[in-house]
Amino acid sequence: MASHGLSLYSVTAIVILSVDNGDRLYSHYYTQPHHAQAGPGAPAASTSQNPFPDVTAQKRFEKALLAKTAKQTGDILLFDGQLVLYKMESDVALYVIGGVDENEILLYNVLLALRDSLHLLFKQSVDKRTIIENYDLVALAIDEIVDDGIPMETDPTIIVQRCSKAPSQDVNIGRIDPFSEQGVNNLAQLGKAKFADWLRQGL
Repeated sequence: MASHGLSLYSVTAIVILSVDNGDRLYSHYYTQPHHAQAGPGAPAASTSQNPFPDVTAQKRFEKALLAKTAKQTGDILLFDGQLVLYKMESDVALYVIGGVDENEILLYNVLLALRDSLHLLFKQSVDKRTIIENYDLVALAIDEIVDDGIPMETDPTIIVQRCSKAPSQDVNIGRIDPFSEQGVNNLAQLGKAKFADWLRQGL
């Protein structure tokens, strides 16, 4: 069978599970944009590049994966046709999953970025309760690390800076003193966010 080769879309999924009971704390399965919609007469095309086409398949995979890795001491394995990088943190398991042809060093760097970013964000143990209570921050950090399956940023300092300094959606500009240090910082952050949105729309 011929190899499909490396792709920008390296990450199949990022999953965080509870070690205690296998509960899904966070999961995001990525579908490559050019496979997201099937063409006319080809209804199966949307799932041909996605080994986990529905929630049932995803949860079955996650349950088996946790059973496999809970007693392992390593941090990489081939499982169910996927390359899996993982770290155990307190009572949670962090997983970065990619195809068997992907670069394991790249995926491992994504995993380390996830782990280290969570440690920096929470300044405490990365555990089930913290992740549940700060789900929005977890999701925001992962969005900074991976976009549509493409690794975008692996420096945890940059990731945390973007997450923790993101301006509130309901910033009242009229109440900001533009000449105060805080006012300048707030307006600068707001400007960066607007500029980033403009760049995304322009791509």
